[in-house]
Amino acid sequence: MADDPATEAAKKQLAADREASEKSREQFLERMKGKPTPTQEENDLAVLGAPVFEKEDDGSGPDPNINPRQVEAGRPGQYQTRQATAAARPVTPPPRPRSE
Repeated sequence: MADDPATEAAKKQLAADREASEKSREQFLERMKGKPTPTQEENDLAVLGAPVFEKEDDGSGPDPNINPRQVEAGRPGQYQTRQATAAARPVTPPPRPRSE
């Protein structure tokens, strides 16, 4: 019993889909390595009122989605923004009373 070409093509597509799915799953697991941030200990300290200024490194490395301009904005004097002021309104004299 020979398979028709459509069945063969479907089997090849299914195998390719499974391979892509497995590759995606492996990449996801690789990205998810590390510790959660904040850690449970940091959460517990915060609940008890202890300020947590220094966070433990979670091992994920630098954030690739940070815009360099955002980093510059955090440093005083390093980033200048524009400032606009409203134009002065012309002074008009009050209307004269009507004479009858």
